Amino acid sequence: MSQISVQQIDTGKPGFLEVVAKNWAALFLLILLVVFSFTGKGFFSLANLQTIVHLSTVLLLLAAAETFVIISGGIDLSVGMVMGFTAILSAKIMQILYKAEMPQGASILIGCAVGLAACIIPGLISGILVARYRVPPFIATLGTWGVTLGVQLKICGGYTIPFLPPKLVSIGNGFLFYVQPGHFFRLFKPPPLIEESQIQEVLRIIPNSFIFLLIVLGVTWHLLRNTQFGQHTYAIGGSMDAAVRAGIDIRRHILRIYVLSSFLAGLAGVFNVFQSGLGNFTRFNAMYELFAIAGVIIGGASLMGGKGRIFGSVTGVLIIGVLETGLLISGVEPFYRFIAVGVILIVAVVIDHLFPDLF
Repeated sequence: MSQISVQQIDTGKPGFLEVVAKNWAALFLLILLVVFSFTGKGFFSLANLQTIVHLSTVLLLLAAAETFVIISGGIDLSVGMVMGFTAILSAKIMQILYKAEMPQGASILIGCAVGLAACIIPGLISGILVARYRVPPFIATLGTWGVTLGVQLKICGGYTIPFLPPKLVSIGNGFLFYVQPGHFFRLFKPPPLIEESQIQEVLRIIPNSFIFLLIVLGVTWHLLRNTQFGQHTYAIGGSMDAAVRAGIDIRRHILRIYVLSSFLAGLAGVFNVFQSGLGNFTRFNAMYELFAIAGVIIGGASLMGGKGRIFGSVTGVLIIGVLETGLLISGVEPFYRFIAVGVILIVAVVIDHLFPDLF
């Protein structure tokens, strides 16, 4: 009788608290959307929701980079500076080539290629230090943080890099569809002779940044979930000794993780050039890496390694983006954003400790 009663009680199905704890970030994001739709005028409009995603693109790319590193049991403090380094270098190349009267398309492509090739270097340095010389990831990436900061400031002299090809902004801030009901439906750009009185009536649907994000996040999701690379990443973060016994080349894999992290940060830098039309260096107080790490932890990853999901990190970053925009539209002073993110981060850590086997 006792065995039967145990089987009846232990069905293997998660309880209500477990379900809520596992999906708390998504539920909290939904609550934020509902609350701000009442407190902030126009918050729930299509234009505003698209703007939140568009402005969160850089942070989403950095969070994707941190997801791989944190799952492996490490951390990468250099992603924000690698982003700025890539943006400055790409913009400088574009500026030089464009001034030399090279076509805009060629200037942009060469600038992007050079920036993305160079952004791998900080990841190689960090990966070699961590994997080969067993330098703690915090120290290794803090070192590359300083180096990349110094290099980008040397290139730009502490100023943004202007006079870039005009097509950058139109691509980076463009939309897939432009619609004015009853008048026109266009792909990628509105009609060239549209009247100023009609501009406000044009519906802009699906930012180019959203398409770019879907591609990058889709690839990283597949890489983490469905490939041997992802399985080895989880294995190393779960137990490095067990990964060694399983025959995983830990040194090589950790090196690849930091290179991938640096490359994704470089993609964020290139996108920033398209978004702003300038080469922006990373400022000391920007804290891109800290907000990216916060988004990953809020999304369910553990700093101890072995746990994390790409779309969990996306949810965490969107919570930060929705908070910032919602507080701004609601008329709340912006410094409350830092308080809110700190509180949410603490909640995420507490949930991780109370329900360690959920994610």
